[in-house]
Amino acid sequence: MEEQSERDLIDLFYGDTGRVSEEGYVPYAWQFKDEKVGIPSTHGNWMNCFGLLKRDNKLHFKTSRTMIDSAFMVDFLDDFSLKIQKTTVIVLDNASVHNSKIIMERLGYWQNRGLYIFYLPKYSPQLNIIERLWRELKGKWLRPSDYLTADTLFLATTLALSAVGSDLKINFGPFLYGT
Repeated sequence: MEEQSERDLIDLFYGDTGRVSEEGYVPYAWQFKDEKVGIPSTHGNWMNCFGLLKRDNKLHFKTSRTMIDSAFMVDFLDDFSLKIQKTTVIVLDNASVHNSKIIMERLGYWQNRGLYIFYLPKYSPQLNIIERLWRELKGKWLRPSDYLTADTLFLATTLALSAVGSDLKINFGPFLYGT
């Protein structure tokens, strides 16, 4: 699929859900032995994001203050299927929301529109490039000051996701066939 996408025969998107919350994101930190470091944190306010990302940083996304369920996914993919220009494959993991009964019942409908779903093997998040997007968003693009309130966090998240492909880019490097 990567080779077909590189040759512009198909559009290949990687999809998944990410979440930002006022709890903050600290993958690691350094501090001096006697230094006290703190990041303000609040529980309860969060926003889910579902995105479809291509290696060229083209991103389609939608955010929600509620859980992303099968109905959300069907609405998103129905809408997305109306916008595709050529055969399109979406790579998803095996989360229950991605392969629920209602999603499985809809596959034929989307395939008639040229949209196909490819499921990764279980326990293989390293194969889904959109995981890198969520790490960049939380670890680099959102600043500590964005976490001051839910409103500032959600606005900063939406602005960052909207800038992917123009002002914000991820370098995935070339895909090498047969390696």
